[in-house]
Amino acid sequence: MPSFDIVSRTEIPEVDNAIQGAMREIGTRFDFKGSKCEIARTDETLLITADDDLKLRQVQELLRGYLAKRKVEAGAFDFGKPEMASGNTMRQTVTIKQGVEREIAQKIVKAIKEAKMKTQIAIQGDELRVSGKKRDDLQDAIALIKNLKIEQPLQYVNFRD
Repeated sequence: MPSFDIVSRTEIPEVDNAIQGAMREIGTRFDFKGSKCEIARTDETLLITADDDLKLRQVQELLRGYLAKRKVEAGAFDFGKPEMASGNTMRQTVTIKQGVEREIAQKIVKAIKEAKMKTQIAIQGDELRVSGKKRDDLQDAIALIKNLKIEQPLQYVNFRD
């Protein structure tokens, strides 16, 4: 019976490369001379530090640009609320989303069941497994999921016939 998995993974090495590229540009740009702007990653979170709100937004745009160049989707990042830090600086926490969230998984399951497709879908932790009798049914399920306009990037992996 054919099946595939729906996952949401962000490649951390690509995120690190984007951060290094953004930090290199921050170090060379004239408008950042003498400022204490930086991006630091710890596990699944990024910490953006900047002198003021304007520089914080510029660092965010730089990071988004470098992520796009590295083909990492910006929807995989949850930008938190900027807050004041010590020394009159701004700080923002950015969370890297890994795995399909429970609410999104339930939304996908509900949509497939309402469409009365000839597929079975099961939530397995932070992944979903879709199986059906024909490959065409699975392709229809992928098309339906893509039409849901979910902002978190999804990958369709582990296709088996």
